[in-house]
Amino acid sequence: MAGPVTLVTFVVPPALRRCIGDRAEVRVFAVAPSGEDVPTLGAALDTLRRTHPSLEERLRDENGHIRRHISMFVCGENARTLGGLSCGLPPGAEVYVMPSLV
Repeated sequence: MAGPVTLVTFVVPPALRRCIGDRAEVRVFAVAPSGEDVPTLGAALDTLRRTHPSLEERLRDENGHIRRHISMFVCGENARTLGGLSCGLPPGAEVYVMPSLV
């Protein structure tokens, strides 16, 4: 049985908008794995892979990790400091995707 579900909004930078029909954002549902309390960033990206594969492949590498040159901010905080792909997403979470400043 699946866990809780939340709607997640990915806000996408102009360079990646062609992957989602030139829109500024895309919404997906993230489902928590059974036994978990909240959906994670990884779960949201898994859904994004099914709905917008060309965008998701630009966000995660071949090992499923967030690409080095991409930063994601969950509700204003860097996802890397919140646990990366395992960071929990509150209801109505906004994930801002940005090129990393190296």
